[in-house]
Amino acid sequence: MEQKNTKSYGTALYTIITVFFFWGFLAASNGIFIPFCKAHFNLTQFESQLIDFTFYGGYFIGSLGLYFASQITKVDILNKLGYKNGIIYGLILSAAGALLMVPAVNSGSFGFILGAFFVIALGFSLQQTAANPFVIALGTPETGSNRLNLAGGVNNFGTLLGPVIVSIVLFGSASKLIPAIDVKITAINNLYFILAGLYVAVAIFFWISKLPKVTSDEKIEASHKTNFPLFIIFIAFCLVLAAGPLSDYTHIAKAYFVYASLAIILITLILSLTSAGKSKEGWGAMQYPQLIYGMIAIFTYVGVEVTIQSNMGSLLKTPEFGNFTAAEIAPYISLYWGSLMIGRWTGAIGVFDLSKLTKNILTVIVPFFAFGVVLLVNYLSGTNVSNLYIYALCVAILVIGFFVGQQKPVRTLTIFGLLGVIAMITGLLTTGRIGLFAFISGGLCCSIMWPSIFALAIAGLGKYTSQGSAFLIMMILGGSIIPPVQGILADTAQSTFSGMSGIHFSYIIPVFGFAYLAFFAWKAGVELKKQGIDIDHIDASRGH
Repeated sequence: MEQKNTKSYGTALYTIITVFFFWGFLAASNGIFIPFCKAHFNLTQFESQLIDFTFYGGYFIGSLGLYFASQITKVDILNKLGYKNGIIYGLILSAAGALLMVPAVNSGSFGFILGAFFVIALGFSLQQTAANPFVIALGTPETGSNRLNLAGGVNNFGTLLGPVIVSIVLFGSASKLIPAIDVKITAINNLYFILAGLYVAVAIFFWISKLPKVTSDEKIEASHKTNFPLFIIFIAFCLVLAAGPLSDYTHIAKAYFVYASLAIILITLILSLTSAGKSKEGWGAMQYPQLIYGMIAIFTYVGVEVTIQSNMGSLLKTPEFGNFTAAEIAPYISLYWGSLMIGRWTGAIGVFDLSKLTKNILTVIVPFFAFGVVLLVNYLSGTNVSNLYIYALCVAILVIGFFVGQQKPVRTLTIFGLLGVIAMITGLLTTGRIGLFAFISGGLCCSIMWPSIFALAIAGLGKYTSQGSAFLIMMILGGSIIPPVQGILADTAQSTFSGMSGIHFSYIIPVFGFAYLAFFAWKAGVELKKQGIDIDHIDASRGH
């Protein structure tokens, strides 16, 4: 990265990280909006998950489009456009999508709503692709991770506030007892008018702000062999969207098309791994096995993180999990996203130059302080937070995990992957508050996975590091594919153990996800040792 000068860019940094708040705010708000759409449009669980499919699919399509355009023109399009302009255009695109949501909701067409979500997500994709390298460039490379952690903390605060604020806008309160189907359409319209206004306001703020010119001199590396696998993954992505029409035409259950999409993506990446192992030429960053294993890991991690909360609204409506109304769900969705904030704030401690004693003390204090912030936000919204106090036990387990992990990526990812497996199995075998908090604690386990996966996947890539990072960002696609997979399982699963509901049984999906993430930690460690890389000194504290 190249800057015009080396002065402090504190004001510029604070300006840029405002967009991180919006990404978290809207992504977490989907957990409230999905149950509303399910009730209002009389959707199946699979159909309701198409919201996340479209939202995270927009990230994938946006980044994939930029990649192919850059490969074809041999010009880094975003670099030519400029990171500042990229953020501004992304905000305007998201504003257009938010305004499009108003006629979409009024039309009563769920497909129209999905289209509006896709436009918002395309804007987010452009913002994220521009903002991350921009934040890193505003200072020395050594302190880049500190700035990303600050931005990540703002993102997490957005995920905490999103469900609460959206619930207040839709229901009048975060805990008011109103069925989702009775929500007035004007409330939805007001929500998206507000969001569109905020996006435009921030875009104008960026436009008038004096931000440094940041460019990259990195040349686009030719990697023609990666094009076909990425195209196949794109086709698999489209297969989920076409599952309904294809099922009607072929009379084959749409579940098979959804499962086939997941299988095609995973098989394509595995075959790419095998082919690149035989001949590295033309594979670019994908010639390194740790990157492809990491692409599967990012796909899995984002999918697990999203699917736990996206299906939670329907889970909480079942008798065994409390028969909650749509408006009562918000505090628990907020607690789930707050769990990610708790873990990431704790993980950020490691990037600061502190004594070992100070770090140990903060590792105990920070997570409980962050938990207090989660409780405070929900309390101020009118929620009775006394039901959430017991969750402090899960936070205590997180603290123990941090001490055992010692900021080492392989050890940290292994521990939290296995804790995730235990949490999900506990949730499957129990009901009520124990099962609910077990599933919510999946957020604590996911909280530190992105930096650990990322650090292990790009280690040793050298000149292909930037390209490898782009491939990893594409794998946010997991948030688009895995929730519908769990949704279709919830719709089709028969009662199994002791009359377990389909939505309850569907949480076996994140069990497999966490298990793979623990496997990846071990496998990446093995691959990096083969390449002579000291895995214990890879920075695992970089935030997402």
